Amino acid sequence: MKKLLLFFLFVPICIWSQSNFEKAEKLFHGKKYDEAQLLFEGILKTKPSDIKTIEYLGDIESYKKSWVDAGKYFKKLTELKPTEANYFFKYGGALAMRAMEVNKFKALGMVDDMKSAFEKAIALNPKHIQARWALIELYLQLPGIVGGSESKALAYSNELAQFSPVDGYMSRGRIDEYFKRYASAEKNYIKANEIGKSKITFQKLYNLYLNKLKDPKKAQELKRKFDA
Repeated sequence: MKKLLLFFLFVPICIWSQSNFEKAEKLFHGKKYDEAQLLFEGILKTKPSDIKTIEYLGDIESYKKSWVDAGKYFKKLTELKPTEANYFFKYGGALAMRAMEVNKFKALGMVDDMKSAFEKAIALNPKHIQARWALIELYLQLPGIVGGSESKALAYSNELAQFSPVDGYMSRGRIDEYFKRYASAEKNYIKANEIGKSKITFQKLYNLYLNKLKDPKKAQELKRKFDA
């Protein structure tokens, strides 16, 4: 009798949670983040370790550019499920975005945690493209005195090339562009565009022609081919 009573007490709670979760998901996908957040926060009170709820809340904070709160949610995910590469990537990403908002000294103090998160994502998923891109950008942006390194950025670019030729050429082009080697960047972006034939590869090459090489003729010719 006691077990039966517990069953009838527990089932409505499950149904309520599931119903609210589905509503929250629909609101999230409809970009109604404030409304979705309220529902997800309510669910978290009854299910404080629910991974999907925590991830949604982290994503909402990211969309709102509340990087401190996003980082807290994503760090919690890395603790609850330390085998999931993407949670470490998201945590590192939140730290990186936060670092762009604070002063340089505080940002430099966050670098090791960022690196560790992205490196962990790669260790868990050796083909994690976004984590390598993040590390490439990190090594480009950091001053050499605190760990910035073109050779390390190139090493991650070479790794990308092994399983994603488009990303390999794109990242090499990005490195060349960063160091103002525009002719070399053009060659790499052309190769990336020949393989990828996507809006992203087109845009990178188009922007290089227009803004760095100051060659509107090449830019327009590229656009004409892309639109054809």
